[in-house]
Amino acid sequence: MGFNTNKVYKVHFLRQINESVFVIRFDRHGMNFIPGQHILIGLDEKSMREYSVYSAVQDDFLEVLVKAVPDGSVSKRLKMLDKGDMILVESAVGFFRIRHNELDKKYLFIASGTGISPFHSMVKSYPELNYLLLHGIPHIGESYDANEYEPGRLIRCTSKSDKGEFNGRVTQWLEENNVDDDLQVFLCGNSNMILDARDILLKKNFPAENINTEVYF
Repeated sequence: MGFNTNKVYKVHFLRQINESVFVIRFDRHGMNFIPGQHILIGLDEKSMREYSVYSAVQDDFLEVLVKAVPDGSVSKRLKMLDKGDMILVESAVGFFRIRHNELDKKYLFIASGTGISPFHSMVKSYPELNYLLLHGIPHIGESYDANEYEPGRLIRCTSKSDKGEFNGRVTQWLEENNVDDDLQVFLCGNSNMILDARDILLKKNFPAENINTEVYF
């Protein structure tokens, strides 16, 4: 895969959410994307990484949500970016998205960690969307921009704390609650979470064709 479509984009700023997670805002250059898609970004062509778009289609900038991990050579370098620095960005791709003719359906979004990123873009891009978002995190401090979701539509499932709306993993929430067959379910994040959640849904006889997945790691 070549990188001849890469462009150089100027960083506007980094916004730190907690010690390891941050948002990078940078030029959009008129790039088209569908909420849920991802882009490749990096500091050179040999170290590009995929990140779901975090911002809305209405914004005149692009944002991605990044977690700097100890062995993540790219994420640690991205964390050092400053206003005015330049990054390489490749156009948005991917099929993890809501079809325009299905915006009136009901959605259950399930994310772990930074897997919430595409759902943030969907919710901000489609203000009338009928959704419930489950966010699986260890502690409430791992919650990202919770105030940007409508009251009652975000359930933070905290596995190591009782400070969230639900004490336990997202999979435990699924086991303990009914999931209507007419929902469109979108799963994004850790592969183990996605596999476990899918198994729980299928055991409940939930339609497999209504399950959409995006594996982060």
